[in-house]
Amino acid sequence: MLIYSAMSSPTTGRPVRDSASEISEMALPTHANPLGNLLGGRVMHLVDIAAALAAMRHARCSVVTASIDHMNFLYPIHIGELVLLKASVNRVFTTSMEVGVKVLVENLRTGAVRHTSSAYLTFVAIDEEGKKIALPQALPETDEEIRRYQKAGERRKIRLEMRQQAKGKE
Repeated sequence: MLIYSAMSSPTTGRPVRDSASEISEMALPTHANPLGNLLGGRVMHLVDIAAALAAMRHARCSVVTASIDHMNFLYPIHIGELVLLKASVNRVFTTSMEVGVKVLVENLRTGAVRHTSSAYLTFVAIDEEGKKIALPQALPETDEEIRRYQKAGERRKIRLEMRQQAKGKE
């Protein structure tokens, strides 16, 4: 385990736990669809915010969203329920990092909690002039963090292949 400070250099790292971020918000009628459920776009917005917070906690600089993997909505989120989003950095590459976000919903009357969706987002760290900068590595410590670290490498390979294919179609 490497010791670090708030000013760690890119050659050292930060534990994944230091990037962990949680936000919560009640599903309100202003964000509902005609069926009385939270709009999917609102969920995606909250996912981007939760992921950005985790990315900035790790990078300690400005970050921009580079990509969002697909999202499946497993269950609707009803108005009046509490939306809980948990995010952390899964892995750092050179100037980019993958952040995982898990979306849960809690029925405040019963206390029942359900997993409603998950997403993986890629963020790029930038300096004051908008140029990419190198990041400190994410240091996984638990078995779950190590598993997510390894899977992030597999997902990155797929993302890069898809990006190349998209560029070839231009």
